[in-house]
Amino acid sequence: MKRIIAAICMIVSWAGASHAQNAPYKASYSSKFTIADELYANKVLTLWKDYEENMLDRHVDWFADTVSMTLANGQTVKGKAANLTAVKAFRGQLKSMKVAVDAYMSLKSDRGENVVCVWGSEDFTGPDGKNVKQDIQEVWAFNKDGKIDMMLQYVRSPGSM
Repeated sequence: MKRIIAAICMIVSWAGASHAQNAPYKASYSSKFTIADELYANKVLTLWKDYEENMLDRHVDWFADTVSMTLANGQTVKGKAANLTAVKAFRGQLKSMKVAVDAYMSLKSDRGENVVCVWGSEDFTGPDGKNVKQDIQEVWAFNKDGKIDMMLQYVRSPGSM
């Protein structure tokens, strides 16, 4: 896993430095990113810590009212209140939670928008007492006011590939 993340980081760094002119696909959003202010990554990592510690009300003001979150199961939750309610319900049923961060990057697109990519893992005990370990990747986007307005989540259980 760590080798894959290191390779991704190197590829992103290389791609930013020498953009491929003859790429077989054109990105619908952007293919030109630069490293952005670390403040954005620090916010996302703080939110991961809030989740781990089940202290989800600490930084609610960092979210836009219109935030949209697409979870690993494909469900999209829209709005700050709906997201807070859903994450509190899910996190509240877990008996334990430990997260680890493997890598993260603050990026700025050529559109001037800031995103943070995070790779890590979760190890938790569900309400049924079953221990779950999974790798997680998230992409967080910030609006022009510096508030989180979108999050995309991907999860892989170890041994699933």
